[in-house]
Amino acid sequence: MRHGKKHNHLSRTHSHREAMLQNMASSLILHKRVETTVAKAKELRKFVEPILTRAKEDTYQNRRISFMYLNDKETMKELYGVVADKIANRPGGYTRIIKLGNRLGDNAETCLIELVDFNEVLLAAAADKATATTKTRRSRRSGGAKATDAPEVEATPVAAAPVVADVAPVAAVVDEAPVAEATTDSSTDEAPAASEESTNDETKQS
Repeated sequence: MRHGKKHNHLSRTHSHREAMLQNMASSLILHKRVETTVAKAKELRKFVEPILTRAKEDTYQNRRISFMYLNDKETMKELYGVVADKIANRPGGYTRIIKLGNRLGDNAETCLIELVDFNEVLLAAAADKATATTKTRRSRRSGGAKATDAPEVEATPVAAAPVVADVAPVAAVVDEAPVAEATTDSSTDEAPAASEESTNDETKQS
């Protein structure tokens, strides 16, 4: 029974499996990507990521343990020289698995395992996406500034109030003229009425 044995033995003995993972880890560090099957890639990720974590801190003990797993001087030079600088600020997740489909011979599921920080195409795409989002935000801000400036430009023609003030007195004069006429008419109408009353009083007295 294999209770609690979660590792994939990959149909190999212990020594064969360790040698294979050692060689694949060296190839991944030197060439930054390796094409293999999905099962091997998952085991390689568990094998190589602890080594990459140790490489971020360059100490004598970490170099001894890394060399115990890799057993290759050129790989150690690349790991502690180039790779360690690239992954210094990454808190884990150093590898990426990209599935490629099934191969023709045995229909095995193949994939590409690579170091995340060395894929220049995806890094450039991510940088372009970040700049595109910042450009959109800036354009919105500039549009908002233009929208706020527009009412200020339109507010200046509203200063035509003096024209309305000039017209208003004319209207007042026009309104006052009929009032004056009305008063004169009323006075003229009252005058004959008063004369008629005086004549009537004279006739009564006589």
